[in-house]
Amino acid sequence: MRSNRIVTVFGAYGHTGRFVVSELLKRGLVPILSGRNSATLNALAETHPGLEVRVAFVDDPVSLDRALSGAAAVINCAGPFIDTAAEVVEAALRARIHYLDIAAEQAAVLDIFERFAERRDAGVVIIPAMAFYGGLGDLLATTAMGDWPTADAIDIAVALDGWKPTSGTRLTGKRNAGPRFVFSNRKLKRGESPPARTWNFPPPFGMQNVVGLSFAETITISSHLRTPEIRAYLNLAAVNDVRDPNTPGPTAVDESGRSAQIFVVDAIVRSGSEERRAWARGRDIYAITAPIVVEAVERVLDGRFNATGVVAAGEAFVAREFLTSLTPKHLSLEIKEH
Repeated sequence: MRSNRIVTVFGAYGHTGRFVVSELLKRGLVPILSGRNSATLNALAETHPGLEVRVAFVDDPVSLDRALSGAAAVINCAGPFIDTAAEVVEAALRARIHYLDIAAEQAAVLDIFERFAERRDAGVVIIPAMAFYGGLGDLLATTAMGDWPTADAIDIAVALDGWKPTSGTRLTGKRNAGPRFVFSNRKLKRGESPPARTWNFPPPFGMQNVVGLSFAETITISSHLRTPEIRAYLNLAAVNDVRDPNTPGPTAVDESGRSAQIFVVDAIVRSGSEERRAWARGRDIYAITAPIVVEAVERVLDGRFNATGVVAAGEAFVAREFLTSLTPKHLSLEIKEH
C-alpha cells in the first residue's frame, strides 16, 4: 500500500541526505532510508527509531524497486549523480512515483532532461537539481524574469564566505572533470566560461572578484526561460577554497549539524535598458538544500505543481511564492526592479 506521506531518500546517510531526512521528519513526512551501504544506513536508523532501512544498488533494479515500493516520491541524494540519477529515475517511473534530486552536476542534469523529455508516465514529476546549486538560482532567475516573455541576458552570481567541501563534493568534482556547459548565442555547449570580473553583492559581501563557473542552473534555466545568454559566476575566495586539497570539510556549529558558512545567490535579468534583480541570503549551502527539496516534494505530493515530466524548479512551481515560503526561517529574500 502506498502512502502520500512516505518518501524514499536514496543516499540518506550522506552529508546532505541527513539534512533531508531531518527536514522530512520535521514536516510530518516519513522517510525510508535507502542507499548502498547497509552499515551506515543502520547507524543512521539508530538515530531515528522506527524508520525503515532498504539497501539498494543502482546496478540492481530489483533492489531499487524494493526501495521505492510503497513510497509516493523518491529524493535522490546519492552522488555522483552521473552514476545514479538515470537508474533511480527509471525506478521511479516503474513505480509511478515522483523523482527529485539534489544534483549540481551539469552532465547528469542534462542527461535527465534529454533522456526523459518525452516521458509523461501517469502524471509523474521529475525535478533534477532541486538544491542550492541549480534550483535556488533557477527560482531566483524565474522570479526576477517575472512577466517578461524574453530577456537579453540572465546572470547568476554566488558568493560564499568560505567553502569547506564534503568528500562527496570532491568525488563529484573528479567524476565531472573537463569543460563545463555554457549557454551563449541561444546554444548550450561545452566551452569557455565568461571572463573573470567583479560583482557587487548584497551585504555582507559587497564587491567581490568572481570567476565564470556554472553549475546545474545553466541547464535548468536554459530549459524554460527565453534568453540568448546565461552567465554564472562564483566568488574567487570560494573557488580557491574548494580547489585547495587541504581545505577541511564542513564543521557543525549547532545541534542541527549546520556550519557557520554564509551565502548569497544573486540573479540579474536584463531586457533593453531595464533590469530586474532577485537575491537570497542564507546559511550553509548543504543544509539549505534540505528545505528547498523537501518544500518541493511536499508541494508535488499535495498536487501544487505546474507540469509533469522533466521540469526545472522555476517551471514546476510559482517561483516567487516558493521562495517566499522559505523566508524568513531559511532565507532572506529581496526583489528589485530598475
